[in-house]
Amino acid sequence: MKKIFVIGVIFTAVLIGAYSLSEFIARQLYPEPATSQFQLGSPFSLVAHTGDTITEQAFKGTPSAVFFGFTHCPEVCPTTMNELTILQDRLRVAGGDINIFFITVDPERDTVAVLKDYIPYFGGGITGITGTPDAVYELARTWGVFWQKNNVTDQGYNIDHTATVFLLDSNGHFKGTIDFHESEEIAYKKLERLAEIDKQS
Repeated sequence: MKKIFVIGVIFTAVLIGAYSLSEFIARQLYPEPATSQFQLGSPFSLVAHTGDTITEQAFKGTPSAVFFGFTHCPEVCPTTMNELTILQDRLRVAGGDINIFFITVDPERDTVAVLKDYIPYFGGGITGITGTPDAVYELARTWGVFWQKNNVTDQGYNIDHTATVFLLDSNGHFKGTIDFHESEEIAYKKLERLAEIDKQS
């Protein structure tokens, strides 16, 4: 009888563990939007790649995907930008929409003129943002973004930086992230869910 009881306890524990694992996987594949009104960033006044002044108000009205990078980035930045525009196109076909913002962490090289040439390469759905180094770096700090120059030579330098895409709802409130290593389908589900919640709010 004792043996049967022990087996029953073990079986129950296995079931609970399996449920917890499946629930974890489901939340990763189909994440619920954050319910808090946690606010990233701070008020700012910078310059868009079009030459126009841009402020935090640009993050309102439509859900946003915000990425910090630099135009000399050899892989992560162009890959992320390209994938975001693909996801944006898919979302628009399905009746949703997001705005994409590329904020440089290399304002010394990424001037308005440089961004004006760089951004259209990925299509018309992205807004590039730059400004004075002090203003750009202050904004990056308020987002908790890491950046650091490395491999500095007479020919230039590279920058290690946060590769996370930040997701905001149409009120500019933080709602989640997309990791660089996540699959296209998981990333799309996150954007789809963000757009759906925005329609319901």
